Amino acid sequence: MSSEAPGADGTDFAIRARRLEVAYQQHTVWSDASFDVKRGEFVAVIGPNGAGKTTLFRLLLGLQRPVAGSLTVFGQPPRRGNARIGYVPQRHAVDNDTFVAAEALVHLGVCGNRWGPGLMGRAHREAARRALEAVNAIDLGPKSLGALSGGELQRVFLAEALVGRPEMLLLDEPLSNLDLRRTRELVEVIHGLVRDRGVTILLVAHDINPLIDCLDNVIYVANGRVASGRPEAVLTSASLSELYGVPVEVLHDSRGNIVIVGGEDPHEGALA
Repeated sequence: MSSEAPGADGTDFAIRARRLEVAYQQHTVWSDASFDVKRGEFVAVIGPNGAGKTTLFRLLLGLQRPVAGSLTVFGQPPRRGNARIGYVPQRHAVDNDTFVAAEALVHLGVCGNRWGPGLMGRAHREAARRALEAVNAIDLGPKSLGALSGGELQRVFLAEALVGRPEMLLLDEPLSNLDLRRTRELVEVIHGLVRDRGVTILLVAHDINPLIDCLDNVIYVANGRVASGRPEAVLTSASLSELYGVPVEVLHDSRGNIVIVGGEDPHEGALA
């Protein structure tokens, strides 16, 4: 499933964290976190609301510094504007009267904020087309954003992040508010980027179940702590009871879905 070929800097690791501690003002969000993410892995970041999942993305993007510990991205300290990382933030619904074409939005991933008539040259247009094609959205290019469904919009946003050919993608809750069919379609597109292109992907999710068959690892953030590893090792009653410091049960329903009961509050499917 994973592509683990060493990179140009001689390491198999996209991310290495050792005894990380992160805080806002005087409030410690989580501490003593140590984990690795190999190149070409598909990793879900899960846990209760407010546990600090998006904070991990801020650290990787160089937008926030840890209080203690060490963190490297492709063998280097995180820095702002790292072209090797693409980021898709949480998005809200686009108004129906938004008439910007999907291809034009993806083009912004090539030329940043240089916007205006005639700025989409042949090379940039081709880059945008390739990015849309990579997420099975080539037919969406000429359509206005306001006419697209939630699942179609997420594919366009993914293409926008992909157009610069990053080695890592950070996806913040891309599956939110999608129906089951659209969720499955988007998961397959994202998994294809890992499988076919070797892109390292970290995805914050509310529900682990649509992802479970595709994942290499999970990073579970809760109770001021972080646990990481294979899903079958982390998503167990013993592991999560230790993480939360209270009894937690990991159950499987009749459909094979994971149900987590306990912790800070009961939640189904490892809610983030």
